[in-house]
Amino acid sequence: MGGNYNNQIISEKMISIEEFIKTLEAEFEELQPGTLKPETKFTDLDEWSSMHSLIIIALIDTEYDVTITGEDLMSIKKVEELYTIVKDRHTT
Repeated sequence: MGGNYNNQIISEKMISIEEFIKTLEAEFEELQPGTLKPETKFTDLDEWSSMHSLIIIALIDTEYDVTITGEDLMSIKKVEELYTIVKDRHTT
């Protein structure tokens, strides 16, 4: 895992979706920067696998102190939906 965006929450405010995407891309070495967009569907990525789901769950917990489940990931399709869940759970 190549995450290098440790603790990017600024005070009580969640980072922007653009910074969130950079964090995701940094975690997956096989993704070129700029690959992910808010409207990107995870299942459309050639590199996507169930292992990525586990990595995302760990990343979100570590970077944003937010717990998401495999069920959460199964219910979302796009990057922006993941961001919304993390943002909503971080602020509550």
